[in-house]
Amino acid sequence: MDAITTIDTTQAPQTGDYAVGNLSKGEIRSDLSKQWIARPADQRFLSLNALRDNVLARAQRTKETRLDTRKIEFIAPDPKTQDDLHKLAIGLPGGEEIAPTHWSFGQLASLAQAPAKYLRQLPSQIVADALQYGMRYNRGVESIKTYGTAEELLAATGPDYGRIYDHEVVAAVQQVAGNGLGDERWKVPGLLDWRTMRYDPNHPVTIDTTTLYASDRDVFIFLVDDRNPIEIGKLPSGEPDLVFRGFYITNSEVGSGALKLAAFYLRAICCNRLMWGVEGFEEITMRHSKLAPTRFIEEARPALASFASGSSTKLIEGVAKAKAAKIAADNDEALEFLASRKFSRARATAVLEAVEKEEGRPARTVWDLAQGISAVARDIQQTDDRIELESEARKLLDKVA
Repeated sequence: MDAITTIDTTQAPQTGDYAVGNLSKGEIRSDLSKQWIARPADQRFLSLNALRDNVLARAQRTKETRLDTRKIEFIAPDPKTQDDLHKLAIGLPGGEEIAPTHWSFGQLASLAQAPAKYLRQLPSQIVADALQYGMRYNRGVESIKTYGTAEELLAATGPDYGRIYDHEVVAAVQQVAGNGLGDERWKVPGLLDWRTMRYDPNHPVTIDTTTLYASDRDVFIFLVDDRNPIEIGKLPSGEPDLVFRGFYITNSEVGSGALKLAAFYLRAICCNRLMWGVEGFEEITMRHSKLAPTRFIEEARPALASFASGSSTKLIEGVAKAKAAKIAADNDEALEFLASRKFSRARATAVLEAVEKEEGRPARTVWDLAQGISAVARDIQQTDDRIELESEARKLLDKVA
């Protein structure tokens, strides 16, 4: 069995680049890459301080109000021009009129039990009447919670919506990551150079490489501890097989998504921000229910702090157990083991062949089979099918961890 050790992180952190390999092990995840592709320049931030200032300023411009649905008025102008057919405002009890965003319009339609997609095709004068009727006569609850500025309605939710503010999430991250640029252990990730297969944890943070994002709808933060890698085995060259810790947290104070905190180990991140060689992926999801703000303080923030300062012992012990857990004396027993987990003969054979090819030995342990399953999953084009197969590898490892 490969030696399993940790790099002594009480010493000076990794100051230069280091070799990476075994990128076929674990998972290849696109969680970060999808964000990187979708975010325009004005949603990218070069530090946690800049990100915090942006989302805090947004929160300071907004106010939350609980309203009687019967006192909300939907206003559309007399249609004198073509543009008037697309103008809609919400009249509030104090006399203010504010326009809904695309997102909050969808929320209003849902609260009024009306189809937003269809309403968007109609003149605003008809839409105003339909929403007015729905709010007054279709809702079983007599109040809603609005969240907006003096000019714009950012969100409209049910009365029990528990808002976790984006700036609170950023502040929680800053408690363990500082500015996110390396002043603390947690930082924006470096970059893998495919030509040399070396990973540079100190690559400069730019608009193209940052992993700190926010829009008027959400915040997404991805950070790693890549200057303190952990050795979990050896590469074919004899160099250490290194992983480092990472996490991401995402939230939407306007209700477009739940708060999610994911923690994992990975081997590298490339220029298009794909996560390579991911091990031990775990996720906490917290819906914005009535008690969500309290739960965030009591559960999510401590979980983040625990992982940030935690030991790598659990990971290392899990790898050691998986490598020691022998489940087959020969290929027939390995095929029988996979068949018991509902693998077809063809797919089970492909798993064994992948282990032979990538590990240079027959599959005999839980670790071998998990790596083989992950290798086969990489060639599956359909995302749902690939994730389903990758989950089988995780289940195997979980049984011995």
